[in-house]
Amino acid sequence: MLYVIEGVVKVYLQTGHSKQISIRLAKKGDFLAFSSIFGEDVYTYSAAAIKNSTICMIEKEALKQLLITNPEFAMEITSRNCKNESQYIDLIHTISYKQMRGKLASALLYLSSKDLLEEQIFHYLTRQDIADFANITVESTIKFLKEFEKENILKLDGKNIVLIDLKKLEQIGTHG
Repeated sequence: MLYVIEGVVKVYLQTGHSKQISIRLAKKGDFLAFSSIFGEDVYTYSAAAIKNSTICMIEKEALKQLLITNPEFAMEITSRNCKNESQYIDLIHTISYKQMRGKLASALLYLSSKDLLEEQIFHYLTRQDIADFANITVESTIKFLKEFEKENILKLDGKNIVLIDLKKLEQIGTHG
């Protein structure tokens, strides 16, 4: 079991030799490999720090005991897991049903959430990373980012992406 003390860690599925689907970004206060507490020791996903990070390894039995003896902590963990599960269901929906513009819009909205913007996340992500969150090619990502900029939905400034018209991006994310 891992705990992020500081930094940002990309959690992803390796789906082929050079293909991956980014699932989420774990930041300060997030757990990784939580399912291993009650399940198998085989991890179904990989993780990689995208900026300098400090990670703490927590012994499985010690965390189990903490969950049993501290109901408030157990409820907090359960709440976080429910939030993650909801995000995973949204990800499956996005991958399964949306067109490429909608996939990218949804990924940009996720990556622009308040807690990730505080990390200045776009400074650390490559266009390939953004493509992996949208589950589209890097070429399509670059093309649609330029289209979104022409439509005044966002502004590109080197690696940084500034969202200008959130409503329009949400519409594309919802209907795309």
